[in-house]
Amino acid sequence: MDTLKKFELMQKIVRELEDLQHSQQAIIQKIGKIEVDNIELGDKKLEKDLPDMHQRVADNLDTIVGIMEYFAEKTQNFGNKNNVEALKEQQAIDQVTGH
Repeated sequence: MDTLKKFELMQKIVRELEDLQHSQQAIIQKIGKIEVDNIELGDKKLEKDLPDMHQRVADNLDTIVGIMEYFAEKTQNFGNKNNVEALKEQQAIDQVTGH
């Protein structure tokens, strides 16, 4: 895999991790809304299980954020080390000139 393609794939993974982070945040919000609604309802099973679900999803979110931060930094360092901006410029020039 050439350097530019590798960098683009790394960027794609960072975006996918960001999407995963947003999805986990949405799940936490939904669980929280159910917990609030259940305060009025008082269902015992929901009272018992929802806090555990909330905690597991929050733990997953923490893991996702850690991985995303690590991989975003790794991607940036890879781009800097390999002068990806210059490679992109050269690729654009090659496309225009037909090389």
